[in-house]
Amino acid sequence: MSATSAPHGRFRTAAGTRSAAMAMAPADQAFYMLRTLYVVAPILFGLDKFFNILTYWPNYLAPVATTVVPVSPQTFMYAVGVVEIIAGLLVAWRPKWGSLVVALWLLGIIVNLLVLGHGFDVALRDFGLMVGALALNRLASRRA
Repeated sequence: MSATSAPHGRFRTAAGTRSAAMAMAPADQAFYMLRTLYVVAPILFGLDKFFNILTYWPNYLAPVATTVVPVSPQTFMYAVGVVEIIAGLLVAWRPKWGSLVVALWLLGIIVNLLVLGHGFDVALRDFGLMVGALALNRLASRRA
């Protein structure tokens, strides 16, 4: 069976179209994996800002944040949670733009952690996530 290239990176074989997952080009697979990650993770982290199950999120907030926005750290985290949920939904509906929002949001978290003076391991992890969000943006731009 010889495989020939079809539009949008899909492949057809002499016997017909392979299963959807098998027929998908690697770039399409990467797009769907990254989009799933950047929909699910921000929504779950955003929801947790209201319940503090994973951690007590106000501990990760630099004091300067509540100086600029004069509210309690937990109230600030409620707002962070809302933004994260919206960012996840935006990635679901408009991945090209939502991925940029998530990348900028992650950059803000990195700056906050650097100002805080600890959590450098989390800042490094978030840098990797930011690069992944930018990769999603490039893949989404290709699909537009």
